[in-house]
Amino acid sequence: MSAAVLVERRERVMIVTLNRPEARNAVNRAVTVGVGEALEEADRNPDIWAVIITGAGDQSFCAGADLKALAAREPFAVGEREQAWGFAGYVEHHISKPTIAAVNGTALGGGTELTLASDLAVASETATFGLPEVKRGILAAAGGAFRLAQQLPRKIAMEIMLTGEPISAQRALELGFVNAVVPQAQVLDAALKMAARITANAPLAVQATKRIALGIQHGKIASEEAAWAQTRAEIGALLRSEDGREGPRAFAEKRAPVWQGR
Repeated sequence: MSAAVLVERRERVMIVTLNRPEARNAVNRAVTVGVGEALEEADRNPDIWAVIITGAGDQSFCAGADLKALAAREPFAVGEREQAWGFAGYVEHHISKPTIAAVNGTALGGGTELTLASDLAVASETATFGLPEVKRGILAAAGGAFRLAQQLPRKIAMEIMLTGEPISAQRALELGFVNAVVPQAQVLDAALKMAARITANAPLAVQATKRIALGIQHGKIASEEAAWAQTRAEIGALLRSEDGREGPRAFAEKRAPVWQGR
């Protein structure tokens, strides 16, 4: 596994840790490969019954895509296998084993999308969630633009997405976005306790239940395919627009963007 991702076993549970605390656990190709390969191993190993994904350090769960890698035009995924996994090797990587996000800190943008892609979530009291992409002239292209509206009341989801403003861990709990909020030092332990409640059950029954609940067949969710296709088309158009170039440039220059609507 990549040094950017740490993988360990706790009995029947695999813990996958994004290990780039100096970069707020931002995602680059090393993270994509490390997480993607860990999930592949979890899915094929009959001794692994649940997966926890978390971040190193006590500041950030995941800050989204690595902007330095993006600016250097480094690929985030190479080849069909990596690309099929989606952002961070995770958001389109549908495995039968239950997944739990242990959100140990800030989870804006891609961090929120990793949480959306998880079956369950435990959050630190200090965690914040949100999709601020519209403030940068782009959109939440790792599933956030459609999954948030599926998992939250629609008007609340639209407020979060269209304002780009964050919500607290407590508000996320009230909305049912996370299952529990605990002190920061207890996040992983709380996720492990949740995993223990799941792994006390018959593993094949749990896995079949997850596949039915999400509509997973042959590693894909057919009901999401159209949304993914539209997401890719829309983000492609935005990145070619003047506003799509202005947003990241203004962010890098630490100034307010000047939107043109074109």
